[in-house]
Amino acid sequence: MKAASYTKVGPAQRVLRVGEHSIPEVPSGGVLVKVCTSGVNPSDVKRRAGWLNALMEYPEVIPHSDGAGVIEAVGEKISKERVGERVWIYNGQWERAMGTAAEYIAVPSECAVHLHDNVGFLEGACLGVPACTAYHCVASAGDLRGQQVLVQGGAGAVGAYAIQIAVLSGAQVITTCSTKEKADLALAMGASVTINYKSQNVVEEVMAATHGNGVQHIVEVDFGQNTEIDAAVIKSRGSIASYSSTLKPRVEYDYYKFGYKGVSIDF
Repeated sequence: MKAASYTKVGPAQRVLRVGEHSIPEVPSGGVLVKVCTSGVNPSDVKRRAGWLNALMEYPEVIPHSDGAGVIEAVGEKISKERVGERVWIYNGQWERAMGTAAEYIAVPSECAVHLHDNVGFLEGACLGVPACTAYHCVASAGDLRGQQVLVQGGAGAVGAYAIQIAVLSGAQVITTCSTKEKADLALAMGASVTINYKSQNVVEEVMAATHGNGVQHIVEVDFGQNTEIDAAVIKSRGSIASYSSTLKPRVEYDYYKFGYKGVSIDF
């Protein structure tokens, strides 16, 4: 089979190579999926690039954890009825060397989830990391009916899913974006208020949108970069779910700005 792989970390154009590889064997409890679409996420890029001095996990890596395709074979203990099933894949390259940037991938059966006929393979390959992350970031807040939620970076993959999930959970969503085009996307996802964090004062705009009350929950794309904003706009007994801190991986913040409010922070 053809696959993209790398044997050392670095820029994609220097380390990624497309070549022939053996089709992986199907493990007991696993399935072999013919990959139709491979999804690339920031976590895949960071590992391949050697972000934060990360080293190679294996001698050779076929990247990407997300994807979608059709099950072609099953291992022991898995029903043969799964053969021919359309699936979306998550954790493809999590704790294994071979991800979805290949014509075939073998994964545990539970990592190949049924993909409804009305969902395309392209959309299916976007479900794993971003949709699951967004779900946990929103669900960690509990009941959000009638509450206001701030989604930092609402035009990103996780942010866009988080907006939709929060709205479906009964919340009103305020979100930050950097351009009008991204704001329009966030509004299309269901956000009620968009704030351009480059040209507007986020704290002032959030407090105005909440009539000075602040938000009950924050879905945070960059905790280190936004701690001062989050501390200012979160309600007493509110919660924050952070899924990244790329711009400032080492986070320093005022404990008491969160502590006096009794804020819960999940990572």
